[in-house]
Amino acid sequence: MKNKIPFIKITFATALALSIFSCKETKKEESVDVKEEVPMDSTDLALLDLNLPDGFDIKVYARGVDGARSMAMGDNGTLFVGTRNENTVYAIQDKDGDYNAETVMVLDTMEVPNGIAMRNGDLYVAQVGSLWKYPNIENQLGDSLNKELVYDDYPTEFHHGWKYIAFGPDDKLYVPVGAPCNICNPTQDERFATITRMDPDGTNREIYAKGVRNSVGFTWDDNGEMWFTDNGRDMLGDDIPPCELNHITEAGQHFGYPFCHGGTVKDPEFGDQRPCSDFVPPAKALGAHVAPLAVKFKSGNMFPSTYNGKAFIAEHGSWNRSKKIGYRIMLADIENGEVKSTEPFIDGWLNDETQEVTGRPVDLLWMEDGSLLISDDYGDAIYRVTYSDTQVASN
Repeated sequence: MKNKIPFIKITFATALALSIFSCKETKKEESVDVKEEVPMDSTDLALLDLNLPDGFDIKVYARGVDGARSMAMGDNGTLFVGTRNENTVYAIQDKDGDYNAETVMVLDTMEVPNGIAMRNGDLYVAQVGSLWKYPNIENQLGDSLNKELVYDDYPTEFHHGWKYIAFGPDDKLYVPVGAPCNICNPTQDERFATITRMDPDGTNREIYAKGVRNSVGFTWDDNGEMWFTDNGRDMLGDDIPPCELNHITEAGQHFGYPFCHGGTVKDPEFGDQRPCSDFVPPAKALGAHVAPLAVKFKSGNMFPSTYNGKAFIAEHGSWNRSKKIGYRIMLADIENGEVKSTEPFIDGWLNDETQEVTGRPVDLLWMEDGSLLISDDYGDAIYRVTYSDTQVASN
């Protein structure tokens, strides 16, 4: 099934001197991009409060990306960004290669297009109940676009219905299906609380992992094994249960939901039905309510070799804890499939004293040069993290 959709192009210039946290206005252009020096706004100022290791720097790569969530990079350098509440898919271009994107394009409007992925030049986008493909997407920018239905037999419940998608090393498309509740045993549909996978054309869908409450991020290590984050249940207090970083070593494993949380916390409603010993414990129990989303292993050669094999985790931050927690990028030291330790890599989006929040990291994406992109659906921006020996020497 193919649909023709209109293509809208929005160019941002001096109007971006206004705070992106206030009402934003955009100006439609026919074909000309105007790039001017943009004065520092509240997004840039918020970055000044961030803490990074010596030698690292963070700057705004793209701004005015309302509700920026999942990211995927095209072969020709177009950055595609999905959203959750904004129902928008963006295409972002840095035409002059200065790592300060000047053009943000509204590619399409869809129902909760949180998850996006690239494969052989085709852009895949996940809605709550369906998957779509935009063939040869970068060769169509500026024209009416074709999109093709790939799969439309996922549950349509909105609660945890937004999807994160990615292609694995086996060329399968992996798609999670969150539990349609805070805590329940959704026996009416075996697809709930799972991670599924299918062929790129939507055939041969199968359940890959079970007992997964709400995963919004996964990746694969050098052995081809999946690591995924899972958001723990709510309403058991500030400090339990933990959110999780999990490691799948074979298809069909069960990670505990709704019976057991964090490997040791028996659910008060469902825990009597099955013991925690029945399930795969997390590779690492993270903080309660930190809301871990993206997880990515270091890639490229820009960051020092000491980061090889380590995983970066975006903690979106708590929403129902009496004292906020998360709002940072964590670093997990992993050796031989075991998490040895975790520590903050970037923090400062949360002021612990005032509890003021200036950003909520969502997705992580390695650029070809080895720098790291971070999406922020609170700051409506994409950031770029770089490393340089000269920055170490100057400190």
